[in-house]
This record gives sequence, C-alpha cells and structure tokens, in this order.
Amino acid sequence: MIVPTTSLTAVAVADHYDELDPIYRQVWGEHVHHGLWATGRETPVEAVEALSDTVADRLGLMPGEACIDIGCGYGSTARQLAVTRRVRVTGFTLSGAQADYAAAHPEPDVDIRVRDWLDNGLTDDSADAAWAIESSEHMVDKPRFFAEAHRVLSPGGRLVVCVWLAESHASRWKVRHLLEPICREGRLPSMGTRADYEEMAIAAGFAIAGYEDVSRRVARTWTICARRLVKALLVDREARRFALSARNRIFLLTIPRLILAYRTGAMSYGIFTLTKAGKNGPPHEPGKSMQQEEA
Repeated sequence: MIVPTTSLTAVAVADHYDELDPIYRQVWGEHVHHGLWATGRETPVEAVEALSDTVADRLGLMPGEACIDIGCGYGSTARQLAVTRRVRVTGFTLSGAQADYAAAHPEPDVDIRVRDWLDNGLTDDSADAAWAIESSEHMVDKPRFFAEAHRVLSPGGRLVVCVWLAESHASRWKVRHLLEPICREGRLPSMGTRADYEEMAIAAGFAIAGYEDVSRRVARTWTICARRLVKALLVDREARRFALSARNRIFLLTIPRLILAYRTGAMSYGIFTLTKAGKNGPPHEPGKSMQQEEA
C-alpha cells in the first residue's frame, strides 16, 4: 500500500474537489473518471460512457434495482445508468460543488447526497448493487469501505470497483517520483495493489467473481486531459489564473506523472467484480437475476 507523506482526510478530499471544480469539469469532464476505448475510434464522451456501461454489464443490472454510486462525483454515471438500465440510484459525494451541479441536472430515480461513504447512514441489506468508479482511492479507511458495501448490499448483491492500482513491489524511484506524489497531489490517502484490494474484499466477506486489467484501454485519458489543459491555459484567462495560483499549481504536475506512471507500469487500472453470498449459499453469478438462478 502506497501512503503519501502528508496525512489526508475526507475534509481534504472534499476541499480538493470543491476547489478544482471548474478546472476538473473543463479538463476531465462531467464523469470525472477514465474513458474506456475498445476500437480507439471512440470520442472521449463515448469512452467515458463505455466505462459506465461496462460497470453496469459487470453488475448485471436489472430494471427497478436499488443501486449505490459510491463517490458519484457530479452524478453523471448515476444519471446515465438510471436512464439506460432503469435502476434507482443513490449517490454519495464529499463535494458540495459536485452535489450542487448534480442538483442543477436532476434525473428521476437519482438521489445525490453529500455524505462520507464510511458513515453513509444506509440500512443493512438495502441495495441490490453498488459501484465505486475511482473513488475507493479517496477512502481514508479502505477496509471499512468494503465492509460498509458488504453491510449495505442485500444477499446476492454485487459490487464493481474500478480503481487506480499501484505496481506490486514498485521500485523506490517509482514510489518517490510517481506514486507517492500522485497520492499527495490527488488527495489519495493511499493507493493499493491488486493483492491489497483482493485481501480487503475477501476479509469483508466478498467473493471475487472477476478482475480485468484495462490499463491500455484507459491510459489515453490523460493525454486527452493534457491537451485540454494546455488549450485552456492558452485561451482562457480565468482558467490560467486559477490553474497557476499557488494553491493549484501542483495540479499541473499530476497529469504528466499519471501519463508516465501508466507507461512505466508503476500504476495500472483494474476492474473488480465482487459478490455477496446469497441467503441459500454462494453469491449468484453477475448478469443473472436471482429468479433465473432459482429456476
């Protein structure tokens, strides 16, 4: 587990997203997560929506199911899946700015809450499916992140986690110049390896139904963001003032680090599919309804 030299809290994470709200939407987009390319010809918007669709496919979402978007950002994925998969979504974000944006773009069956997932207030066994797209990295207590997901999901429930992962046994140089600064600059209290995540998920009671490394299919996200950032700095005076301020200048270093981290293998991007045991035995297979299994 990579831990930055600066201790980070949920308050620091919220402050980061509130402060960088304008530049994040301009450079990264409303989904605030990687795109997933299959052919390489997809537009950035198509690619980010493809990642959300991949999550829905891994979960096997069924119409009418109660879902949780853990770290929902601006609510774009929640809105997309509420419309395309006809599910009900409760989203959690630490950022008031993100919640305000979501409130200005309402969608029936989507409820966005400003609340820490580690203290979510949901009842036991109350959701059918949950996903965390690039949000578990921000969790101060990652084992509790998994434990809360397991508690809230009903028997047979499914969880998909899309996550930035540190290279196992990364060299000292990669840790010092790439991984630790990425954690510090991106307000990640820690960055785990694939083995770390599997250990925490199993300890919480989940079975690992699948894992896929999609690093090569998502990495171009950061070259796109770099081009957008350069354009914003050249043509937008307000964006230039904002990005070059003493408080936010370090943000300019993070994108090149991320590009290099992918290219050197210091960081990878994984998608975990996890299941909670059903009432009568092992977890059901994602993509099948409980009724199909019982038939």
